[in-house]
Amino acid sequence: SSRQALEQARMAVEELEDVKAMVKRLEEENAELRRQARHAEKEQRSLCSRAEGLQEERLLVEGQGLREQIQAQAARMASLEVSGGTVSMVGGAGGCV
Repeated sequence: SSRQALEQARMAVEELEDVKAMVKRLEEENAELRRQARHAEKEQRSLCSRAEGLQEERLLVEGQGLREQIQAQAARMASLEVSGGTVSMVGGAGGCV
């Protein structure tokens, strides 16, 4: 009977050691997952910042293209005015069609 109690106690100690080892593994895994999450958040912030920069750059390029188109249109209109004053007939008020 005491032998059986000792065996049960030994098994309980082994089970406790197994649970402790499992808890330690889970804590290490949790720490690693937290590290990965922090890294992913940092990478996401970096990508968002880069995307904003690219969007600003795209808008600047589009704006420059529009300025060039406006300048070209103004030059064409000036050329038409010089060559005969037909601008007032094209498009009514001389604005955009």
